[in-house]
Amino acid sequence: MTNQILKNFNNLQFEHDLLHWYAESKRDLPWRSENDPYKIWVSEIMLQQTKVDTVIPYFNHFIEKYPSVYELAAAEQQDVLKAWEGLGYYSRARNLQNAVREVVEEYGGKVPSTPKELGSLKGIGPYTKGAILSIAFNQPEPAVDGNVMRVFSRVLKIEEDIAQQSTKKLFEDYVRELISKEDPSSFNQAIMDLGATICTPKSPGCMLCPVQNYCRAFAEGIQEELPIKKKAKKQKNLSYVVLLIENENGDFVIEKRSENGLLANLWQFPMVPIEEIGMDHLENWIYSEYGVHINLSKQVGNLKHVFSHLIWRLEIFEAKTTQTEIQDDRIIFVHRDDISKYPFPVSHQKMLKYIDSTIKDDTV
Repeated sequence: MTNQILKNFNNLQFEHDLLHWYAESKRDLPWRSENDPYKIWVSEIMLQQTKVDTVIPYFNHFIEKYPSVYELAAAEQQDVLKAWEGLGYYSRARNLQNAVREVVEEYGGKVPSTPKELGSLKGIGPYTKGAILSIAFNQPEPAVDGNVMRVFSRVLKIEEDIAQQSTKKLFEDYVRELISKEDPSSFNQAIMDLGATICTPKSPGCMLCPVQNYCRAFAEGIQEELPIKKKAKKQKNLSYVVLLIENENGDFVIEKRSENGLLANLWQFPMVPIEEIGMDHLENWIYSEYGVHINLSKQVGNLKHVFSHLIWRLEIFEAKTTQTEIQDDRIIFVHRDDISKYPFPVSHQKMLKYIDSTIKDDTV
């Protein structure tokens, strides 16, 4: 099938025009200043499901804090999660640190340069593996993500559903055939830049495209119909009441999430599955669950937080307690001045403004 798709396709001229455009137009990104496989690795993990403009300041701060695999391997996980705070998908940070520790212990601190060894590291899938091998080590390995599939679905007029794993494998085969053998690093980065800046999901800038002459979708006027992607399943809605529980010392109750699953090892304000419990039983539920007596106060806000597979609908309430000690290992009292030292998911970071407002209220 690959040969049929690429039949009569002028791949050498395509490569020439693409790389010429990239040499003149490539984005100035901090991880492109050197071919350090560690820094490229960090950037690629951060870029998964996150926009480039968002990643740049996080990348610069992270590399300043952990300039090599050795610093990251030796760091406390809570500090790493704090440095990652706001990027989301925190399993990426945990997997990155675990893999970096393996690099230090098993490979003497050198990021492995073979597909088998690199691909065996935690959190490195086919795309990340291909990106590191091609960009850092200049090996002709495909790095296929959504950008790349969008570009080649149009250029080669591929009408397979890109949501299917089998389709991604097909694109890897196409890229392996087309990738520059002399400069695979620039080739893969050029496709990434092309997808990010010109061959965009909506209203692609075809008149500015350096490979317009080779694009079969453009020739047929169907570029905006590709790629084909069937809609994902509808997201599940979950409703919670989130409690900002404060004692007389200005300490708030925060809870550490489980070390497994969604937002593992991050901190949050206690969340009550309100559809199961009901508001009438909320205070009793908190005591039976955590051993904390509370008096529920006013609602101060609400939030909607969207994950890829579910939606949190959060109602935020203030609550008071006379307790100063807690027996449950999952939760602790933290003074309001120290809360920001703990890594919180984005949804709970947004709630810190309500704690700030209580400080203002107290000083009025």
